[in-house]
Order: sequence, then C-alpha cells, then structure tokens
Amino acid sequence: MEPKITHHPGPDAEQQKKTSASPKLPTHGSASATTYTLITEPDQGLSTIYSLLASAKKTIDMTMYELTDATVIDSLEKSAAAGVKVRVILDQNSEKTSNTPAYNSLATKKVSVHWANPAYAVTHQKTITIDSATSAIMTLNLTPEYYSTSRDFAVITNDAADVAAIETTFNADFTNAAITPPTGDNLVWSPTNSRAAITALIAGATKSLMLFQEEFSDPGMVSALQAALKIGVAVTMVQENINSDYTSELTTLKNAGAKIAVYTSSKGHYIHAKTVLADYGTAKAKLFLGSENISTPSLNSNRELGLIFSDAASMTAVEAAITADFKAGTAF
Repeated sequence: MEPKITHHPGPDAEQQKKTSASPKLPTHGSASATTYTLITEPDQGLSTIYSLLASAKKTIDMTMYELTDATVIDSLEKSAAAGVKVRVILDQNSEKTSNTPAYNSLATKKVSVHWANPAYAVTHQKTITIDSATSAIMTLNLTPEYYSTSRDFAVITNDAADVAAIETTFNADFTNAAITPPTGDNLVWSPTNSRAAITALIAGATKSLMLFQEEFSDPGMVSALQAALKIGVAVTMVQENINSDYTSELTTLKNAGAKIAVYTSSKGHYIHAKTVLADYGTAKAKLFLGSENISTPSLNSNRELGLIFSDAASMTAVEAAITADFKAGTAF
C-alpha cells in the first residue's frame, strides 16, 4: 500500500483566496469546441472549482482522495437538495478517518456517497464531473488547510470523449465493478495505462523535460529520465524532498545531468503538483497533469487519473510556475 501522503499545515484563512484573473469555466454543450482551463494553486484559489460545482444542473460525480472542505461539502448538499443527482466516491484505505465527517454529512443530505473500492491500494484520484459535460482533473485534494501554500494544478475540460470515459469509469467504481478504464482522447489511468503513457511521454521528448513532483521513487521512471538525459534532453525538476526521501534518486539524476531544485519545508511552499512538460515551445509539446505521483504504488496499484494534452495556454502556465519555483527553490 502507498504510504499515507502527508502534507504541511497551512492557515485556513487563505481558503477562498481569489485573484482578479480567475479563469472562466468551459461552456457546456456537445456543440462547443474543446476547451481547457488551467487553475494554478496557490495563486488562483478555489473560486473556479466552487463555481464549477455551483453550475451543475443535473449531475455531479466526484472521486476524491481527501475531502474536508466545508464549502465543497455544503455545495454538494445544496445541489442534492435542489434535485441535482450527486454521487461521491471517497478513499477509505488511507483516508477513511479524515473523510468520515464528509461521508456522514453527505449521506444525511441526499448525496449518494460510496467508500472507494478497497481493491485499489488507495483511491488517489481527484476529479469532479458536472452534468456529464465538464470535468475537473486535479493534482490537489479538497483540503483547505493546504490551499494557501501548496503548488498544485487543476484542468477543467469539456473534451467529450474524455468526459464520457471518466463517467464510464466512475459508474464502475461507484459499484466496485471491475473495469479497464477507457482512455478517451487524453486520459492517463492507474493502475492500467499510466506507466506506459508517462514513460512514452518522457521517451518521446527530444528537447526538454520539465517536472513538478511530490514523490519520485519509481526505478523505471528514474531510468526513463536517465535515458532522456543520455540523448541530450534537458531535464529540469522541481521536487519536494522533505526528510531527504528522494535524495538517492535525485542524486542519480543530477549525476546524469538533470537540473534540480528542491523544497523541504513542511510549513512553507509545498510541491504537491504532479506534472511532466515535454518539449515546451516546440510544435510537439505535451503536458501530463494529474493525480499520479512518480511512485510504484501510484502507477501500479492505485486508482489515479491524469491526462496528457497539448493546450498552449496550460503549458505556458505550468512552464511559468516551474521556472519560478526552480529559481526560488534550493539547488540540489
């Protein structure tokens, strides 16, 4: 089982921090062009996620590793009271204690709430789907104590094939049914295609790889980055390394030529994001963003969800955050 993912404490007062440049939600509807809206945390706060939840007319389906946000819980309950069909899957193998207050509250307020399938080591996915038309795929959990200091991302998309695949998988997971999740246009699922998809993304890079990672312990991924460095791909990493947890892996990659900045404070800027940006600034640039950590349990044993896509604005925002955090971090 994946060890319990621990984070830093942070002030609740920043829970609803907003910026004047809050992103707009994608437009619902099958006739709409596919759109992506990236949310960068902690810069932009949770207002866009709250607005997404409030926009539901028919259904809300949420899979969440950790849910303690009272604003979210209240929104789900109000939607259910208004006639929206609300279903929520919460992890139980690692986070049952922290999720039980939300589970109990939701269960008394017309929300269909389900403890995640125990067949997975943990259900670490963080996804919200509204009206079977729009999905938010997130690196963050809905835990306000971490909002103000965690580097995280969410992407909101109306890609029809991806949303349909997320809903198909949710329906199976809600009943603990076995499923090989459909991948739609862009989806990266654990424990099925995530290792192959992320490895292929790394192996396909010819110019550069830029990574945000909270965890980095999988030998196969270390080898994939070593191979990229060997053929001249520039590798830049921003890595959380509290308690020197990943010093061995990082030393291997530094010796192979990677440029690495680390964060090690449990109370300051915390790298919780999980992203891989390949060949930024070229015509073949691609971005992975999702719940998958670079750890063997995350790739092989958990229920996780991410996506690999090529939206220019999203890639530019992630590149800007990596560049800023690399400069502000401690050189490894």
